[in-house]
Amino acid sequence: MTSFPVIDADPDVTRQVLADHPDLMVVAFCFNEEGAEGKLHNHPHVQSTFVKSGRFIFSVDGKKTEVGPGDSFVIPSNAEHGCVCLEPGTLIDTFTPRRDDFL
Repeated sequence: MTSFPVIDADPDVTRQVLADHPDLMVVAFCFNEEGAEGKLHNHPHVQSTFVKSGRFIFSVDGKKTEVGPGDSFVIPSNAEHGCVCLEPGTLIDTFTPRRDDFL
């Protein structure tokens, strides 16, 4: 097993890789303040997001949805997406294939 460092991802947001393999990666994103953002972006990876804690507004290809603890959803490859934190918490994101840019 490998232990990965906690990295500053955006203002008031940290990222830590929890597990990785060339075909799959699991990453925790901690949003520490209301209003913290995961800026709009896209990538070729399919992403699954699980809300461990907190509340967020997610935008996926222009559609906004509020999510909270226990919610999960899939973001298709190349879909533009991002979120705004309504209540501090943690997202667990899974990517396939692995996000080599996070290593």
